[in-house]
Amino acid sequence: MRSNSSWPFYHFYGIRLRVNSRNSWQTIHLITPNIRFLCKPFLSYPIFKLRFRRKKGVNLYLYLMTHKDIIRQVKEKQLHPIYFLYGTEPYYIDAVSKYFEENLLAEHERAFNQLIIYGKDATAKAVIDTACRYPMMASHQLVIIKEAQEFSELTQLEAYLKKPVATTILVFCFKHKKFDKRTTFAKLMAKKAMMFESKPIYDNKMPAWIKEYLKSKDLKPQAGVTELLAEYLGNNLSKVANELDKLAIVLPKSVALDVQMVRKHIGISKEYNVFELQKAIGHLEVEKAQRIVNYFISNPKKNPLVVTIGSLSTYFIKVYKAHFLGKIGDRELATAIGVGSPFFIPEYRTAMRNFPAQQLPAVFSILKEFDLKSKGIGAQNADQGELLKEMVWKLLHARMELV
Repeated sequence: MRSNSSWPFYHFYGIRLRVNSRNSWQTIHLITPNIRFLCKPFLSYPIFKLRFRRKKGVNLYLYLMTHKDIIRQVKEKQLHPIYFLYGTEPYYIDAVSKYFEENLLAEHERAFNQLIIYGKDATAKAVIDTACRYPMMASHQLVIIKEAQEFSELTQLEAYLKKPVATTILVFCFKHKKFDKRTTFAKLMAKKAMMFESKPIYDNKMPAWIKEYLKSKDLKPQAGVTELLAEYLGNNLSKVANELDKLAIVLPKSVALDVQMVRKHIGISKEYNVFELQKAIGHLEVEKAQRIVNYFISNPKKNPLVVTIGSLSTYFIKVYKAHFLGKIGDRELATAIGVGSPFFIPEYRTAMRNFPAQQLPAVFSILKEFDLKSKGIGAQNADQGELLKEMVWKLLHARMELV
């Protein structure tokens, strides 16, 4: 960061600025490597707040760039010579990379000016030679390094980073692992490139993410829909987006999306899924639990034992947490245990009555026992279906084991 004594300019990389002067939001010029552009006011996640010019009451707020901001800048032709997209969540990296591929160059320009290189097959010399070329009958050329985490000679690009070619847009897609920001190369990249970190979404934030995505597809989720989708699909954003895209294709625009539609089109069985199993166990519904177990045994590929154990463990951890939160409302309890919505809280309160806090250590002991057995520890060559049947029986009768 750098500023002058009068009206300061700030050097930030991958960060937006906005200024609050006498209760009115104004734009501020943001200087970045090779490009000076006007940054418009936009509310995002605040990193921290700086205050300067105290006499005039001017506040400076810093905000992280999102993948939508990068796409917006590309639309407006506010381009950087180097983009470094990294993080453990591939969805946003893929979204930005795809937008570059499909929109930066016109279709007739791509044949000679667009190249995709995979990190495993790349060499530093080849990347530098390609990036130093000039575009042919176009204003820019696009070079995308996919799977950059497998690029063994990545750090040998320092010379190019120090002096990039203005007509080349070089995009790195560094996915599935963390990027070590402590290295000299990483610090140089942070100074010279537009950096974007793609972070995974926490489980308790998934219902809100799904709701926003459905809204972008002109679908209106009804009560319980986003929670059901979040519980069933997890937080793999690529998988979730793929399933939601299917809904957008088969359903009419502006439809009120209810639970029945989700179960029908995404394939969530109304009765035979892991969520109904955990509910049956939590409600001590022996016959229903046995029907679901029999269905799981007949469809082992759809319902692997290790996944079932993981879901049940997560369920009972939430029940255990709820026991120690006292008498609070459904909304507060949902937030505290990470359910995401008060819609499912009555189910958890029933499970709390049926499984007192002092009983739950026995439940966790059962789950641990069968998790080990499912992996061949203590029960070699054991039938997975028989293990599932025995585990559910023990869970339903866990109260008796305490006596």
